Amino acid sequence: MMHVEVAPEILRWAIERSGREPELLERKFPKLEAWLRGEGGPTFRQLEEFAAATYTPFGYFFLAAPPEERLPIPDFRTMRPERLRQPSGDLLDTIYLCQRRQAWFEEFSREEGLDPVVVVGRMTTANPVVDAAREIRASVGFPLEQQTQADTWTEALRNFIQAVEDAGVLVMVSGVVGSSSHRKLDPEEFRGFALADRFAPLIFVNGADSKSAQMFTLAHELGHLALGESALSDAEASVFPDEGTERWCNQVAAEILVPLAALERELMGAEPVEAATARLARRFKVSTLVILRRLFEAGVMGSREEFWTTYRAEVERIRGLRDASGGGDFYRTLGARVSRRFEHALVASTLGGRTTFGEAMRLLGCKRVATFDSLAERLGFSV
Repeated sequence: MMHVEVAPEILRWAIERSGREPELLERKFPKLEAWLRGEGGPTFRQLEEFAAATYTPFGYFFLAAPPEERLPIPDFRTMRPERLRQPSGDLLDTIYLCQRRQAWFEEFSREEGLDPVVVVGRMTTANPVVDAAREIRASVGFPLEQQTQADTWTEALRNFIQAVEDAGVLVMVSGVVGSSSHRKLDPEEFRGFALADRFAPLIFVNGADSKSAQMFTLAHELGHLALGESALSDAEASVFPDEGTERWCNQVAAEILVPLAALERELMGAEPVEAATARLARRFKVSTLVILRRLFEAGVMGSREEFWTTYRAEVERIRGLRDASGGGDFYRTLGARVSRRFEHALVASTLGGRTTFGEAMRLLGCKRVATFDSLAERLGFSV
């Protein structure tokens, strides 16, 4: 039986890139340790299976050294700097899939004669934060009352997404890579990204994050689109970035979701910070961490040190709730979702004969025609 010579460092790189535990891979590939020591190698069939198990392009195994994979969009992440050196295969594959979807929709938009999306590229960081936030909210047609009057975080997020989609932006929320339930995305690596385009702007939100965190990510990425730029972010309300663009987007996101003037009208005299935080988070349907930032900016907390002490305590409280529940807080989700705007256009184009079923299924991430038919029926098409 013929064996393939593969550099051990390529095998190690593939394992690390996949994020899978070596012990789990050893169960499927009992000779893996020997391969890593350079003692023999896999058969061609085993190498194909190893490539699939590590989500690695097959051709990479024939390189002499691991390739340097670079992010195709600007990286504005600030969390855990040691993890930013090498993007995971999950992150890269998610960006590539969204870029393919965007390319398809951009061509579709031009063929259909659709107008450019108003919100894209109409601002610079010189725009005052309050004015920019007000204009962005007006551009997507999401009045503050619709956010605050929602019964739950889930409803508020759903309404926000729908408003952004109605404004022409493709919003994709998923906690996994494509439709693979085995490849869960890590919010500690990234929370979202924006792909700027005048005809097919796209926002991806990591659905493995909490609903309240997804609200902030969506607002943050809208800021990047308003600047007309693509970006990968780990948008976090507490962060006051040094980089000007990311700082502006964070400030705009906070002002979109919790306008300082509206917050100040809701304040109740000498109400303790802890009670005010919980009450206002329910009111604005955002995380308590966003509220803490806004309370600090409203002058309710006297110093940055007090803010950070309170913030860290709240992070630990949330972490405790997550651990007690066995994973995820009460509004965490791992449900995969493709933009409704994108789905509708793709299904219509496919049923109209302009897009092949094969291409449509690749873009949707489904393998069976029955799944496509079910989606078409759900969207109101006759199949």
